[in-house]
Amino acid sequence: MRSRLLRRRFATAVGTYLSVAFGVIGTLVAARVLGPQQFGVYSIVLVATSFFQVLLDVTVEEALVKFGFRYTANEDWGRLQRLFRRVIRLKAIGVVLAAVALVVLAPFADQIFGTDNLQTPLLVAALLPLVQAPESLAGVALILRGRYDIRGIFLGVSQGLRLLAVVLTVHHGVTALVAGLVIAQAIASIAVSIAGIVAFRRFPAARSEPLGADRGEIVRFVVQSSLGTGIVSFRGALGTLILGAVANPVEVGYFKSAQAPQQGVQALSSPARLILLTEQTRDWERGARDAVFRSVRRYTVGTALLTAVVTVPLIIFMPALIRLLYGDEYAGAGNAARIITVAAALQLVYGWTKSFPISIGRPGLRTLGYALEAVVLIPLVGILGHEWGATGAAGGVLGATIASTILWTVLVVRLRREHASPVSQAVPREAHP
Repeated sequence: MRSRLLRRRFATAVGTYLSVAFGVIGTLVAARVLGPQQFGVYSIVLVATSFFQVLLDVTVEEALVKFGFRYTANEDWGRLQRLFRRVIRLKAIGVVLAAVALVVLAPFADQIFGTDNLQTPLLVAALLPLVQAPESLAGVALILRGRYDIRGIFLGVSQGLRLLAVVLTVHHGVTALVAGLVIAQAIASIAVSIAGIVAFRRFPAARSEPLGADRGEIVRFVVQSSLGTGIVSFRGALGTLILGAVANPVEVGYFKSAQAPQQGVQALSSPARLILLTEQTRDWERGARDAVFRSVRRYTVGTALLTAVVTVPLIIFMPALIRLLYGDEYAGAGNAARIITVAAALQLVYGWTKSFPISIGRPGLRTLGYALEAVVLIPLVGILGHEWGATGAAGGVLGATIASTILWTVLVVRLRREHASPVSQAVPREAHP
């Protein structure tokens, strides 16, 4: 049983690391071929798409994970069937709204961002939310079966297809590149949807049953999760869009390339976060609260030791690494990348904050953390970005990250005291495959 668990964790790590590696390579290829100006335009298109997708797309996946594990633990298969049907409808509404928002933005984009040729790629990008939605829902079905390893593998497949699209289309301009990404995502969504349907059908068949008393709690959970991810959209995407408005696409291109350390951190921590979300949610629903807090402590200590070793050399050599990876045209991103590296180190140590609130059924805490980051980040990016471009925007990212880490340190100490148990709880049994 233990060896099977280790194999699944290893496969998850391999698939997720390949996913991020493919994503980083695709970004590097696009940056080198397009150059800072067009790469800035391309970045604005993708960030605007992500902004509206996260802002308007109803966040149902986290509720599916939380309550899906509750229903599987209680073998309440009828409610599990009803839960999936309801959230699929909500998801469809959200992605349509995101697509419509991009279509509305497209005619005004050139004027807003002070550049040319944004309208057509934004219209094409409006298809991305529609073709990406099935992938996330199918991924939840795999997680509920405990097969986060298959989910990780499909993440690698999805990004591999997107990398192929970049290589084949980047020489034909931004619009062709975005169209290639849409086609690649559609193929990836079809593939993972097939796997998700197979996984879901392995649950015992049952007639759909009303959610009953859980309905109100699920609605509150979805609302809080959607609010939290909406704030994420403001925190991240809007920061980049603000820089594009107060500076220029070249500075946006610098800022995007300077975020390479953050992409690396996401690569390093994403398998752990996927595993934590699955196992902590399962343990919490089984009553093993102490095990959840122990896993948070282990993750924090381990990543803190890692960042203590690697952060200083990265700060010293980061400008040289930026020139090596992106080319001499991106030398202006060097200092911004140094600042982002410090922020990325803190984000790695506190990476558990993305999944922990969902696992314990308190998504409002994550919303609070994201709100604080947004309140700090957005004005700092506007003010510092106007004065110092990408370097100033990076300073805004660091300031927001520091504020978030202070808040979460206080929150987790209070939560640990709230759920303290005089007797250590037993380690839960392994999940069934």
